[in-house]
Amino acid sequence: MSGGKQYRVAAGDRILVDRIAADTDSELTFERVLLVADGDTLLARPKELAGQVVTGRVISHPRGKKIDVLRYKSKKRVRVHRGARADLTAVEILSIGKPAKGEMSTKGEPKVDVPEAKAESKPRSTKPRARAARSADEAEEAD
Repeated sequence: MSGGKQYRVAAGDRILVDRIAADTDSELTFERVLLVADGDTLLARPKELAGQVVTGRVISHPRGKKIDVLRYKSKKRVRVHRGARADLTAVEILSIGKPAKGEMSTKGEPKVDVPEAKAESKPRSTKPRARAARSADEAEEAD
């Protein structure tokens, strides 16, 4: 899985996924694997898939085909033309399965070359505290 989408791949396949912040020719590991089929063996349970990764190499960062969006309302003089192009990443799949011992981190987890994006925390608003302080002051004055 990449970008919330599922892809069926085999070693040697080249796929286009949503843009990934990685340099060209760098290696990626996709840790979220939903199914592994190797000949007659089929791994689909979470315990069986623990530690399974898909390793790929970034080939390039192309842009998708242009999509034209036209909106037209007759007799209203409304004509809107917009276009969009998707930012993509071309990835070549190198291997599927458990990583080699050299690719494991000290905690026993596979190395990830792409850093995870962390959500920034917003500063809390002071308005609820100010209201609470005001109501406490008003209660003291009433006594």
